[in-house]
Amino acid sequence: MTTLFDLTGTTAVVTGASRGIGRAMSEALASAGAHIVGVSATLASGSEVERAITSAGGSFESVSCDFADPDAVRSLAEDLSPRRVDILVNNAGTIERAPAADHPISSWDRVLQVNLTSQFQLTQQVGRGMLERGRGKIIFTASLLSFQGGINVPGYTAAKSGIAGLTKALANEWASGGVNVNAIAPGYIATDNTAALRSDPDRSRSILERIPAGRWGEPGDLAGATVFLASRASDYVSGIVLPVDGGWLGR
Repeated sequence: MTTLFDLTGTTAVVTGASRGIGRAMSEALASAGAHIVGVSATLASGSEVERAITSAGGSFESVSCDFADPDAVRSLAEDLSPRRVDILVNNAGTIERAPAADHPISSWDRVLQVNLTSQFQLTQQVGRGMLERGRGKIIFTASLLSFQGGINVPGYTAAKSGIAGLTKALANEWASGGVNVNAIAPGYIATDNTAALRSDPDRSRSILERIPAGRWGEPGDLAGATVFLASRASDYVSGIVLPVDGGWLGR
C-alpha cells in the first residue's frame, strides 16, 4: 500500500512555498520522494524551507515570482511549460481585511489577482503539458470561506469561492485526460494569515469553541491530504474540495 503514496521521480511545483501551509506541503511532498520547485515572491536560494528539505535528503530549487504581477506569472508559466511537472500545488495567496462597505477596490483587485486569476493563468499553462502526457495532479488551496462568507474579507471569500468552482470546472474537463484536479480547504490554521484572529481573545475563543478538535490547526496537519491528492492513491478522485478543519464544517 505504501507504494500508492510514493512520489519518487516526480517533480512538484508548490507556490507560496516559503512559509506556513506552502512550506508544510513542500516538506510533505519531498518526504514522499518528489523534487520540489518552490515558488514565492520572496523565495531565494538557501531559504529555511530549502534547508529543511535538503537536510532531510530531499531536493529543492527556488523560483521567485510576484503573483500580484500578471506579467511575472506569465513568465513563470512559460518557464515551466517545457518541464515535466507532475504535481502543481496552487497555494500562493494573500488576504486584505476591511469591512465590505469600506473595502478598497485596489485591495479587491490585488486579492483576486493573487488568489484566483494567477492560479488559473499558471494552471492553464502547466495543465496543457499534463494533458499532453496523459497524467498529472493539480491541487488548489481553497478555504473554509469557499463554503462560508467570512467577515471583513469580501475579496478573499470571493476568490476562495472561485477556487472551489474552478477546481470542479477543470476536473470536469481534464479528468478524462488523466489529470486529477482537487483542492484542500484548510480550517483555522496557525499561520501569518490568521495572526489577527489569534491575537483577538474574543475571536480566538469563539473559533476554538466551534472546532470539535479543540485546537487551532498546524500547517503540518495538511501534509497527509497533500500527499494523498498528489499520489496514485487518489487516481479516481476528481473535483473535490477536501476540508482539513478539525471538524469545523461538521459542527
